[in-house]
Amino acid sequence: TIPDKTTAFYSIMLSTVMLGVVLSLLILLTVGGNVLVCLAVCASRRLRCLTNCFIVSLAVTDLLLGLLVLPFSALLQLNDEWPLGPVFCNFYISMDVMLCTASILTLLAISVDRYLAVTMPLRYTSLVLPWRVAVAMASVWTVSVAVSFLPIQMGWNTVNGTVQNFGPWASERRCRFELNKPYVLTDALLTFYLPLVAMCWTYLQILRIARAQAKRIIMVALREHKATVTLAAVIGAFVVCWLPYFILFTILGLKEHPDPSTVPEYPYVLWLGYANSAFNPILYGALNRDFRSAYTKQMMILNRNGAKTEVVSTVSTRQPTITQGSIWP
Repeated sequence: TIPDKTTAFYSIMLSTVMLGVVLSLLILLTVGGNVLVCLAVCASRRLRCLTNCFIVSLAVTDLLLGLLVLPFSALLQLNDEWPLGPVFCNFYISMDVMLCTASILTLLAISVDRYLAVTMPLRYTSLVLPWRVAVAMASVWTVSVAVSFLPIQMGWNTVNGTVQNFGPWASERRCRFELNKPYVLTDALLTFYLPLVAMCWTYLQILRIARAQAKRIIMVALREHKATVTLAAVIGAFVVCWLPYFILFTILGLKEHPDPSTVPEYPYVLWLGYANSAFNPILYGALNRDFRSAYTKQMMILNRNGAKTEVVSTVSTRQPTITQGSIWP
């Protein structure tokens, strides 16, 4: 009947609007939080250390995800059609894969840094030098680009070996991430499962050494312990958010599923992974006093600048009068 159809229509519209609001808030939280992390590290002298170079790299990765990937993922989620063509679709998917890979490899670099700080405290400053940190970050981004743009743009991820979303069999209004067994096994093993095993091993070693040193801890060791706890929480959150996606990604890849986005569980595990980019700034503030202090200072500066802008705007709208050759409000 017509009333039932009208009710169903308004129900669908309401759920779509609510979903759009939730996704928009998540995107804003991701962008705002990671901008705040970058500003906090740059502005606070206590946070300017080599370890936090990796934190900034991770924040930049999450910021790029919030700016270049999440808006289009939300568009696809809400519209169920892709209006931007196959070229931009493949670019968007490549960016998504690249930034996810950069996140996991940056976390691996962080775990190695913490391992060296705890296991070799006397040699740490001579081992972890600025140029080595720069090389590590450059390597992370080089590998991330190589495992994302290259296979997708060359068609190495598809069953028939052609570039996805092109050809007479490709739908013009769909944006599909096609999978085959070699690509899924290579990508998942090299960019998620093996780094995950390496990170777990390093943190088990760190915990073992931390327990042995618990009775003779000093201030330097205490500082390293706090940093290790914070970064362990960040890695734990990453695993919780992204492990369901990679399990489903592996299963669908082994089955060579033609369009993973049509699987009912896929959007849930994908957006759970995306949410990790919004959690990191919250974890830094919750577990690290220096980050909390830097956040507070940055928010105060932003509020003060906002108040100044409002005052200047108010003054500029008033009619000036000329007195002795000067303009006064």
